[in-house]
Amino acid sequence: MRITRGLGLVAAAAAIVMTAGFVLPSDAATASEPEAKEIAEGQQPGPVEVKVDGPVQVNFREITIPPGGSTGQHCHYGQLVGVVKSGELTHKAPDHPGGVHVYKAGDSLVEGKGYIHEGRNEGKEPVVLWVTYMTPKGKPLAESDLTKCDSGK
Repeated sequence: MRITRGLGLVAAAAAIVMTAGFVLPSDAATASEPEAKEIAEGQQPGPVEVKVDGPVQVNFREITIPPGGSTGQHCHYGQLVGVVKSGELTHKAPDHPGGVHVYKAGDSLVEGKGYIHEGRNEGKEPVVLWVTYMTPKGKPLAESDLTKCDSGK
């Protein structure tokens, strides 16, 4: 599976809500039109390429990290695209300058395969993330056994 998007990535909505702009066939004029509800929108500063060996399972989750909470160190077998709905996520990963980046509400994030990283809530309000996972079928969405992760990015 290969997905490429540029600036203005609508991460969670593009992965989950695909009915926006849907046109009904002319012979379905009496049917109800589909409704699309914008769930989240986040911006990426550049292109995004997602590649996951198939078959692929796609999961969509709302993740809430309370103040002082953490995802714990982990890695992924596939990739994910997420949007910060509220709060500020401190993301510790080898691909950030200095190893740390803070994502704020409205930012999107992309996590790749294999490298160890951690999300922390160092703020005073809950962090709410909307995340779409694209994972090889049968693999866990996150791996906490760090011996199964790559040591770098």
